[in-house]
Amino acid sequence: MPDSPQDVHKKALGKRGEKLVEEYLKKLGYKILKRNYRTPFGEADLIVEDGDEIAFVEVKTRESFSYGTPLEAVTPQKQERYRKIAQYYWMRTREEPNARFDVAEVFPDGRIEYYKYAY
Repeated sequence: MPDSPQDVHKKALGKRGEKLVEEYLKKLGYKILKRNYRTPFGEADLIVEDGDEIAFVEVKTRESFSYGTPLEAVTPQKQERYRKIAQYYWMRTREEPNARFDVAEVFPDGRIEYYKYAY
């Protein structure tokens, strides 16, 4: 079944936000390790290296605040999914880096708020 126009729009919005955050992080000196890293537990938007830490980054992009802020959309369930994604990543890479979980909010005007150690 093909995606609805709304689904297509949401995916395009999300991809735009991910690209903006990727460029933002590159400017800060982060190294992009993985984009849209898929696992049996879900997908991590970005996995980046920041010095001696690996950050698993959830990117949340919004066109409006009718459903709350982007950060509020990172529910405990999504946080737990990211923990499992990180464990899967470590199992596959056979290393357990100094890791953290970050959240990037992308607002309707393109502004980015970035939260290190978000959870």
